[in-house]
Parts: sequence; structure tokens; C-alpha cells
Amino acid sequence: MKIKFLLIASIFMISSGYSQEKWSLKKCVDYALENNISIKQSALSISLSERDVAITQGNFLPTIGASSSGGINSGLSPDQTGVLKNTTNFNGRFNLGVNGTIFNGFRNLNSYKQAQLGIESSKLDLEKAQNDVSLFVVNGYLNILFAKENLSVAKVQSEISKKQVEAASQRFEAGIIPKGDLLNTQSTAANDQQNVIARENTLTLALLNLAQLLQISSVGFDIEDMTVNSPSGLLLYESSDVVYEKALTTQPQIKNAELGIQNADLNIELSKGAFLPSLNYSISGGTSYFNQMNNLFPGQKNEYFFKQVLKDRVTYGVSLSLNIPIFNRFQTKNNVAKSYINRELSLLNLDNQKLQLQQTIEQAFADAKAASKTFEAATISLKSQREAFKNAQESYNLGASTLFDFDLVRTRLVSAESALIRAKYDFVFKTKVLQFYYGDFNLD
Repeated sequence: MKIKFLLIASIFMISSGYSQEKWSLKKCVDYALENNISIKQSALSISLSERDVAITQGNFLPTIGASSSGGINSGLSPDQTGVLKNTTNFNGRFNLGVNGTIFNGFRNLNSYKQAQLGIESSKLDLEKAQNDVSLFVVNGYLNILFAKENLSVAKVQSEISKKQVEAASQRFEAGIIPKGDLLNTQSTAANDQQNVIARENTLTLALLNLAQLLQISSVGFDIEDMTVNSPSGLLLYESSDVVYEKALTTQPQIKNAELGIQNADLNIELSKGAFLPSLNYSISGGTSYFNQMNNLFPGQKNEYFFKQVLKDRVTYGVSLSLNIPIFNRFQTKNNVAKSYINRELSLLNLDNQKLQLQQTIEQAFADAKAASKTFEAATISLKSQREAFKNAQESYNLGASTLFDFDLVRTRLVSAESALIRAKYDFVFKTKVLQFYYGDFNLD
């Protein structure tokens, strides 16, 4: 019984330990890249594009088909003397045909090239999906770290408030301060405790958001604590143009838009191919079997099956067909004109993708610049508030200031600490965004 209990307890501890496993940033990103549904769909799109290539490759190969037919006819038919008689005849036919294209205006070749571009386009779609998911995960991870650090500050302030309540109680008992000061201290401690609860809820929601992004259960989910050092406040890049010029060579949406122009060029060639003649070939072979089942002429007999099928009734045929387009109600002409218009649309799409990318990077650079300034200001503010709090605490302890004045200074200190934490994580993420567009994205 004791052994059984220990075994159950061990299993429970192992299960509990597993459920409390903390996720690193790299593990979160790797898991999302491997299991995210959108990424899986993009990966399957590549497989579909590969099948399209295989289909277009098959257009270069001939079509081979076999057929057979057989039937019984009853009625008047001539015998060997030419006299019509009521007979019952069996006729069987076996055919084998090979058909293929020799030339069709390079349409098979251009279709094959288009299918290959389809694979490249699908791979770029997958890369963009992976980039987007990675950014979302990093942002979610940083939000959790921000919530944890905010919660730590709130807990420290709550503990300070509890100690102040204890000190105020002793001073009240000693008759040093009035009861109103004690009540104010207790009220501040209660507010600080409420702030702890609020920030615990914020942390819970941040963990839930990241778990939902990873598409896993949020029960027992937590991340590894990692130190996010205070940034220097300096931007990594001189201007948004530096990031933009590099992004033009790294971002998949730009490469995909460029592929769209190549695809439009091939569409033009495909449409023009309808102006050219097409040449096809056909090779056929066949044989048949005939059997007159009654009213045979005296001395006449049916040839046996294999002699007819393999020798007497074997036929062969080879043919070429040339199709020269002369007039098709301007269909080809209009299709070519539409292909040129679609190419112009592809060019405009590339310009639009570049414009959107430039605007996004300019906004990201402006956000990072503003976050840098906010962080610098928050750093200076916190330093000043810490000095002010130190002086206020000394004044209050000496009885030179009221509890109300002291609480105002402490509230400003708490606000400054929260502002600095928020500014730090905001600046770190905005910097990660710029690194992403520059092509220097990392998980450190």
C-alpha cells in the first residue's frame, strides 16, 4: 500500500512539474512556427504549387490510350458468294493510340515556367506568415515580461505600504500622529493591494493571449524570466531610408510582387501563343476479329481468333495535324490586350507594396524615435522622483511634513517607476520591429 501511494505521488509530481514547465522565447517562436494553423496552410499551398508544376510537366508527354469494342449483329449480311442471308455475326475491335503536341506556340513551356513561379510565390507567402507570427509571439512575450515587472513593482510598493501601516499604528499608539494619518496610511495600503490584484489580472491576460497565439491551453502556462536590459536610448539606424532600402531586398511581400510582374510577362507570351500555328501528331494501331456464327457457306469456316487479331486484321496509322489560326472573332487579340493591362496592374501592385512598406517603416522609425525620447525622459523622471521620495521620507520621519504630502511624493514615484517600465518595453519592441524590417531580427 505504501509503495502504491509513493508511485501515485511520484506520477502526480512529474505531471505537475511538466504542466509548470516554463517556455523560453525561442521555444515559443519555434512552437508557433511549427504548429500555427496559418503557417501550416501556407506550407500546404507550396505542395499544391508543386503539383501544378508536375501537371505542366505532363503537358510535354504524349497521351496514350487503349480501347476495345465488340458487338453481335443479326440480320441480312452477305456470305462469301455475295448472297444475302440471315446471319448472326460477332465483331470485335481493339485499338491503341498515342497523341501528342509537337508545337503549340510555346504555351506548354510558358505554363511550366508559370507553375515554377507559383512555387516561389507560395514559399514567399509562407515566409511572410512566419515573420508575422514571430513578431506577434515576441510582442506577446514582451507583454508578459512587462506585466511581471509591473507586478513586482506593485508588490514592493504594497509591502512598503504594509510597513508604513505598522509604523503609523505604533506612532498612533504612542500619540505622535492623529488617527486620521493612520486611516490615510491604511487607505493607501488598501489601494496598493488593489493595484497588485489589477496587475496580477493584467499578467493573467497577457499569459492567456500568448497561449492562445500558440494555440495551446493556458492552464499552467508560464514563460521563463529573462532580463531585458535597459536600452541605451540610441536608435540602431540613422534614418528610416536606411531600413527601407534594406527591406526592399529582404521583405517577402516585395519579392512576391516582383514575381507577379514575371508571371504577367508569361501571361502575355501565353496569350500571344494563340496567334501561332499548332502541330500535333497521332499514332494508332488496331486489330479486329470477325466471327459468323451461322449459315456458313459449305466448306467455309471462321478464322481462329489469334490469326485474325495478330496477323490478318492488324492496322497501323500515323498522322500529323496542322492548325493555323486565321480569324477567331478577335478573341486572341483581346486576350493579349488584357494580359498587357494585367501587367500594368502588377507594376502598380509592386509600387503599392513598396509605398506601404515605406510608410510602415517610416511609422515604425517615428514610433521608435518617440519611444527613445520617452524612455530617456522616464529615466530622468524616475531619478528625480527617487531623490524627492528620499527627501520626503526623511522630512516625514522628522515630522517636518504631513502624511498627505508624503503620499503624494510616493504616488509620483510609483507612477515614474511604472512609466519607465512601460517606456523600456515599448522601446525594446519598437527596436525589434525595425530590426525585423532591416532583416536583422533576432530573439536575443
